[in-house]
Amino acid sequence: MKLAEALVLRADTQKKVAQLRQRLERVVKVQEGESPAEDPSFLLRDLEQTLDEQTAWIRKINRTNALTAFDEGLSISDALAERDRLMQYRKLLGDVLEQASIKQDRFSRSEVKYERTVDVVQIQAQVDTLSKAYREYDFRIQELNWRTDLFED
Repeated sequence: MKLAEALVLRADTQKKVAQLRQRLERVVKVQEGESPAEDPSFLLRDLEQTLDEQTAWIRKINRTNALTAFDEGLSISDALAERDRLMQYRKLLGDVLEQASIKQDRFSRSEVKYERTVDVVQIQAQVDTLSKAYREYDFRIQELNWRTDLFED
């Protein structure tokens, strides 16, 4: 099995856990004299089994990511951490740009006037560079996921 397939199966278990949670929320309380639409004990057993399955996928995926080379001296785990750093930095700079770009309307001379303290053009160029780097990292990671065999227990 390829790593990418395991990632899809892990995502399926995450969706199933979310669905089971919603179903449980609907049946944990009923009006006096009514019966639940589904058996909560069955749903709880299904939830526990699905969480066990999800944990098994996570362990296999993490092991594979840690043991698979991405670049010289870097594993897929390292590449994922770098990709996440790029995404977080890009998001933070995007938030800074949004704040710096908000126009302050003044209705009289007595209102406070705000001035930008950052170079919007320079930060936008950084955001563009980070976005490109993120896309390139993500593409390489996805490509490797489809070529890499999952480490089994």
